[in-house]
Amino acid sequence: MSDAAAAAVQAASLVAFPIGAAIVGSVVAVIRPPGPRLSSAIQHFAAGVVLSALAGEVLPDLRNEGRLAWAVTGFIAGTAVMLALGAVGRSLERRRDLSTSRSRLPTGLLIAVGIDLLLDGLLVGLGTSLGDKQGLILTIALSIEILFIGLSVTTRLTEAGFSKTRSVTISTALGLTTGVGAIGGAILLVGATPEVLALVLAFGAAALLYLVVEELLIEAHEQAETILISAMFFLGFLTIYVLAAL
Repeated sequence: MSDAAAAAVQAASLVAFPIGAAIVGSVVAVIRPPGPRLSSAIQHFAAGVVLSALAGEVLPDLRNEGRLAWAVTGFIAGTAVMLALGAVGRSLERRRDLSTSRSRLPTGLLIAVGIDLLLDGLLVGLGTSLGDKQGLILTIALSIEILFIGLSVTTRLTEAGFSKTRSVTISTALGLTTGVGAIGGAILLVGATPEVLALVLAFGAAALLYLVVEELLIEAHEQAETILISAMFFLGFLTIYVLAAL
């Protein structure tokens, strides 16, 4: 088996978990959707998980690569892409809100989520190049994040007037983009130079930071804070830290 084929198989085995999480989240959303407080608690937990994976696995590896110029370039590019996507998504959502059609697809949301999931998949694929532990930790963190995305997107679609079956189908299709990113990224990064790996890793770090700061935590704080809800962030962070240590 060639290196590219082996990397694709490994990425496929890892990305099965985030895809499964997206499906589970979408099904739960139509059977028993979580209330506002539980959603906020899940968002806090997911933010802690992703930030822990970023601080404990991604950034140390990036620093150890020692390719500062490439890392800075990748981080700036990742930040620019995520800020642009956020702006485009908000613009499309405003246009939709002004429309009188209730059955229209929330295009901005779906485009933004699809690209987010594609980048998440790329990080899973990148994890196959970093090592078994890093790949596993990134996969666990992203699976928890994508579980919430499945919940959120399916809820938004049902609120927009779509049937439960169609909402789950759309969310599942979005989840599959994670597989495209993971397998494609794993194949493309086989034999990549340290400079390219540093560039891609920094790009992914910026995308994860944007996800935590500009999406998960902002939405989580739309609900009244309680001690328990706030503690979920630290529980998520500690969970990934302990898993990495073990």
